[in-house]
Amino acid sequence: MPSDLTLQVLDALSHVDGSILSSDAFPSVDFTTIKSALDRLGSREMIIYRQIDRDEANLTPEAEGIAAEGSHEAKVFEAVRQAVQGLKIADLPGIVGKESAKVGQGKAFKEGWIKKDKDLLRAATDDIQDASREQLQIIQHTRTHPDPKVLQDLRKRKLITMQKVITFEIKKGPNYAAEFVKEETDLTADMLATGAWKTVKLKPYNFKAMGAPTPSGALHPLNKVRHEFRQIFFEMGFEEMPTNRYVETGFWNFDALFVPQQHPARDLQDTFYISDPPKADRPRADPSKTEQLADGSIPTPEPQGAPQQDYDSYWNSVKEVHSRGKYGSIGYRYPFRDDEALKLVLRTHTTAVSTYMLHKLAADPRPARYFSIDRVFRNETVDATHLAEFHQVEGVIADFGLTLGGLIGFMEVFFAKMGIRGLRFKPAYNPYTEPSMEIFGFHGGLGKWVEIGNSGMFRPEMLEPMGLPRDMRVYGWGLSLERPTMIKYGVKNIRELLGHKVDLNFIESNPAVRLEKD
Repeated sequence: MPSDLTLQVLDALSHVDGSILSSDAFPSVDFTTIKSALDRLGSREMIIYRQIDRDEANLTPEAEGIAAEGSHEAKVFEAVRQAVQGLKIADLPGIVGKESAKVGQGKAFKEGWIKKDKDLLRAATDDIQDASREQLQIIQHTRTHPDPKVLQDLRKRKLITMQKVITFEIKKGPNYAAEFVKEETDLTADMLATGAWKTVKLKPYNFKAMGAPTPSGALHPLNKVRHEFRQIFFEMGFEEMPTNRYVETGFWNFDALFVPQQHPARDLQDTFYISDPPKADRPRADPSKTEQLADGSIPTPEPQGAPQQDYDSYWNSVKEVHSRGKYGSIGYRYPFRDDEALKLVLRTHTTAVSTYMLHKLAADPRPARYFSIDRVFRNETVDATHLAEFHQVEGVIADFGLTLGGLIGFMEVFFAKMGIRGLRFKPAYNPYTEPSMEIFGFHGGLGKWVEIGNSGMFRPEMLEPMGLPRDMRVYGWGLSLERPTMIKYGVKNIRELLGHKVDLNFIESNPAVRLEKD
């Protein structure tokens, strides 16, 4: 079809001195076919064309009836005018129809064409101008109206629909000819043998043509930002924690962190519980080969002869510090329920992993720095800024003699590596840290201070049951991976970053990220 159409285009131009419109010359040809033919001729400079975009108004079936027979309000007026003695309101639908009576009566009153006399309708004027009909007749013939407000009003009344129409203005080019000579794209052996290459017309190379895109994989923006975070942690001497367990027991996710069993975070509306199996075994040592980092690699195995830990003693110490108090704390003083601690949950934070690693550290207490970046789950209402699953960035530092001032100083250094300076800190409450602080940074784009993380020093009620020395202190802080990613890439709705609404073109075309750069 494009080959035949090229000849038709050339023939149509041969009968005019100026230009032609594709909508007039080829009204039944679809956009793809006409564009293909024009590109073929345009690449040889046989024609010059330009695309013209315009919006056309099309009448709905209701509007076509109004253009032919008059508007609803005009029908009502005519029926009332012909009733010399007045027309009963109840009789109007039988004369003009239910739809016209319903729509037209109110508009006729508004225009002042009719008036009400008890239960009768009477004409209030001798003559009217049916503007709606005239407007629709103009649109019917011209596909538009000179007054944009009229088009807007008719669209609100659902009498017209707007449609984008593309047409082309075509005129003769420098190499115009009435006939299209086929161009050969390849120089063949037969042409060389017969000498035909001397007379054939060869298609010129288009060195400006774009190359065909090569299908390839692409890193998700979250992975790019995650890589930057990992580099920052590694630069500062941190070790990555294994985060392969999405399912945790209530013990590791809550109880070991000194979160009481009555805490609202453990309610069904905040946490996803596993129904099958309903509960797990009590804490015990896991085979080292099951541990896996977030990138799939296996962490460095424990050295041979490493001290074995007493998990039963740890369980009993956690239970005691909750129910009766221990290590100088009075505890929460409630009956600790084993079945509540053994329930299986989708982990609500990666702090469950940090707890597990700190318990392992207690077998050989020493200064250590750990971090993790992985997915967590919460029973959140999904909206533009919240998902039921997201990624948490968490860091932990264990050492002797740590202070709150040291934590503030470290936070300033850590966030400075992301280009965030001039932090502010606000006191906060967490069940497992004391003191606790929310971290705020100034967002230039939003022009206000926004919360960028949470931090604190782990409580003795959490650390001492593990067997860590009393003079060892542990910093802990965390933030979401999605928030800095949304800020860096200008994403306003988190569902456009993670989930089924993600635009794959955005994933393939987004640039690399440097957290310290604007």
